[in-house]
Amino acid sequence: MAKKKAPLAGVEGQAAVRIPPELLEQLVPGPMTPEGLEAVFRGFKKAFLERALNAELEAHLDAAEVPGNHRNGRTGKTVLTDEGAVRLDIPRDRAGSFEPQLVPKHSRRFAGFDDKIVSMYARGMSVREIQQHLRQMYAVEVSPDLISRVTDAVLEEVAAWQGRPLEAVYPLVFFDALRVKIRADGVVHNKAVYLALGVQRDGTRDVLGLWIEHTEGARFWLRVFTDLRNRGVSDILLGVADGLKGLPEALEAAFPRTTLQTCIVHLIRNSLGYVPWRERKAMAGLLRPIYTAPNAEAAEAALQVLEDSPLGQRYATVAPAWRRAWTQVVPFFAFPPEVRRMVYTTNAIESVNARLRKVIKTRGHFPTDEAATKLIWLALRNIKTVWNKPPVHWTAAMNQFAILFGDRIERAAP
Repeated sequence: MAKKKAPLAGVEGQAAVRIPPELLEQLVPGPMTPEGLEAVFRGFKKAFLERALNAELEAHLDAAEVPGNHRNGRTGKTVLTDEGAVRLDIPRDRAGSFEPQLVPKHSRRFAGFDDKIVSMYARGMSVREIQQHLRQMYAVEVSPDLISRVTDAVLEEVAAWQGRPLEAVYPLVFFDALRVKIRADGVVHNKAVYLALGVQRDGTRDVLGLWIEHTEGARFWLRVFTDLRNRGVSDILLGVADGLKGLPEALEAAFPRTTLQTCIVHLIRNSLGYVPWRERKAMAGLLRPIYTAPNAEAAEAALQVLEDSPLGQRYATVAPAWRRAWTQVVPFFAFPPEVRRMVYTTNAIESVNARLRKVIKTRGHFPTDEAATKLIWLALRNIKTVWNKPPVHWTAAMNQFAILFGDRIERAAP
């Protein structure tokens, strides 16, 4: 017995509308060129929209809001859709009280067209590139000013996102920065965009905010942490960063109980950067006993071995670099392996920055801070869509957090 075919899925799980075969035979009587097929789609969309607008007007007249009201002809209007420009005949009523919902008055763009522009912009396409793409793909001529207005409309969402309430406690927060070129007063400046990536108790990741500043410093970071406190954050158990200037002092002032861990991987990379390629393997062998040590005392002894070795004497900048960061290195050795896996590197946020750089690398520079913020926020919104699993080893790490931080981690419970 043949299996019964399941109904086609539609929007939000609803059954899709089935088009009668007789209608399809009329629309596609035989082989067609891509251009001809596109014309059929556009004509079908025009007929569909006009039919729906007429149904709206009939419902409006049946409601009898104005006694004696009736149809009063049509008004032609070209509407930009995600499939190109469509010329519609919008029905009118005598009383002028009809307000179409499908294609609102004064609207020249159908739902979905603006979303397509924003989607292209979020993937790094410039205004001119979007304009050219729409012209080539849909034969639609859109001005750069219109594209800018459409993308600027997200600035209100950006402001709401930047000021949204946050969780009271974050077990883990990564801090990092990337550089972007922004024009100000006729001069292009190399500014830093700082991100804070928080991990909640259940492993959910969230970018807590983004901040743009000319230079790093304690005053700037204190402003960042004050912003986090004002939005509801009362405690951060562990903070992980890569030698951001002024961050330790500001973090101590705003969140005195937070443990700050420097990125061990960055220290290793920086150390190997002082060494020629032919001797990097030997230097890596001397560094490994430091960051794999069972405790701080053993790590310091391994650092001393490095410093006294011929290689350490030859490249005398390596050991002092570790000693300068030692205050933020030491916490690492108090953690069990489950937590060490989580905090020995800032790769969690660096992977975000890497994807952001792919989006902004073709821009050259931004005209304003707002333009940079807008694009970065849109790119972050796309990045978050793939965060559907907690970090690896997170469950094991949370068990250790419960032991290490006691009642502080309990305050992070949902």
